[in-house]
Amino acid sequence: MTIISELIQYIQDNFDQVLTHTLEHAQLVGVAIVIAILIGVPLGIYLTTNEELAETVLQIASIFLTIPSIALFGIMIPILSLIGQGIGFLPAVIALVLYSQLPIIRNTYTAINNVDPDIRDAAKGIGMTTFQRLTKVEIPNGLPLIMAGVRTATVLNIGIGAIAAFIGSGGLGVLINSGISRGNNTMILVGAIVVSLLAIIADFVLKMIQKKFTPKSVQ
Repeated sequence: MTIISELIQYIQDNFDQVLTHTLEHAQLVGVAIVIAILIGVPLGIYLTTNEELAETVLQIASIFLTIPSIALFGIMIPILSLIGQGIGFLPAVIALVLYSQLPIIRNTYTAINNVDPDIRDAAKGIGMTTFQRLTKVEIPNGLPLIMAGVRTATVLNIGIGAIAAFIGSGGLGVLINSGISRGNNTMILVGAIVVSLLAIIADFVLKMIQKKFTPKSVQ
């Protein structure tokens, strides 16, 4: 039996299990990315008004990204154990949110700063308020770069999310970890392939969203 036929046979025999872990993985990453966007995009916009704070925040976000993922998940255990949430979904979400911050904050900060000054001046000239310039001019013009940060964070988190299975978050990492502990290469490959497919699909969906909401003049 070839490797491909073994993979197909495994998925057929364990479809419900693979689907359950895939949905758990998508839920984990989806919740983390939504929270990361709600934090990172407004923070990146605010930092364009405070250059000194911007440097500090971006350095802190860089530090989070350099911490090995398994170490960051491990750090969450004693901290969140204080509220009885040391393992499982919550610490995994918090760790993924922290990992997402650098690409989202940096891209948002850069996108808003790089809006053509002439366009910004024209918006001021017709009497737009600061909020109107932000929502109608700066964010739409910076959307491709902002979305590039979100897409990078999403793909990054789908990969790192597999390691979160070590702290009981569920997801496709369960398949990979079980395959390693049992010496079952088919389980490892199925887990890895589905993680990769999930990342490709998520990136494609986000690309379509980016294309839909980006003004044609900026595309």
